[in-house]
Amino acid sequence: MSVTVRVPAKVNVQLAVGGVREDGYHDLANVFLAVGLYDEITVTPAETLTVTCTGPGADQVPLDRTNLAARAAGLLAARYGIDPAVHLHIDKDIPVAGGMAGGSADGAGALLACDALWSTGASREELLGICAELGSDVPFSLVGGAALGTGRGERLTELPVGGAFHWVFAVADGGLSTPAVYREFDRLNEGADVPPPVASPLLVDALRTGDAGALAGALVNDLQPAALSLRPSLADTLRTGTDAGALAALVSGSGPTTAFLAKDADAAAQISEALIASGTCRTARLAEAPARGATIL
Repeated sequence: MSVTVRVPAKVNVQLAVGGVREDGYHDLANVFLAVGLYDEITVTPAETLTVTCTGPGADQVPLDRTNLAARAAGLLAARYGIDPAVHLHIDKDIPVAGGMAGGSADGAGALLACDALWSTGASREELLGICAELGSDVPFSLVGGAALGTGRGERLTELPVGGAFHWVFAVADGGLSTPAVYREFDRLNEGADVPPPVASPLLVDALRTGDAGALAGALVNDLQPAALSLRPSLADTLRTGTDAGALAALVSGSGPTTAFLAKDADAAAQISEALIASGTCRTARLAEAPARGATIL
């Protein structure tokens, strides 16, 4: 017997970052939008907990107990007194270390798959609590759709979405460390009065009405200057996509993947072709949003 769960990537259509807290985290107003790029996690009974991974960037994925999928299995097993003797296989299609929550998706997917395999009967609130223990982005990977994340991003308020949005994601060579990007954010804002983060009413309304033009005007990522400081070449990628007709462009999360909002599917295809031809990224991926959260197949 095995259970397979499909989990989407995300783009942060708003990432408002507050000052550093005493615990080292930052308060966020983080508007997540799930997009149609997926990892699939298959859980099968085994003699001991093991992890394997295939797909683009699989060689960069840790296969030990530090992997979020393995940690998810361990946390759920400990809560219910179960031996976490499972084989976790990750079929990756979300860019690795690209600011699209691929690792978080794997954690959420493994949690849901193990819950189904072991028939724990855990409530949604319990699963979301374990997700929050795993990381700030993991709860949204379980929920999908669109949501505002507050605190360090783990406290979710689901948001309505009134239509489909077309995206292009330019995948860069190599990754960017999220902690390093936050450290650079702190350095760039040293001595500045960083305001408390709040969600943009204009952006939330644009999601609700499905208005791509209004959403384009409201996109913002407070981590983008830090990501560009650490990886200046991303500015060329952003400019290429904008010149090719994107309604708006931004760094996805902590990067280095860059995201381009298109007016429709045809425009997205043209932007993708221009990005690939420019040589400013390794590849480009098309995706629609919103996408469902972690789903048992």
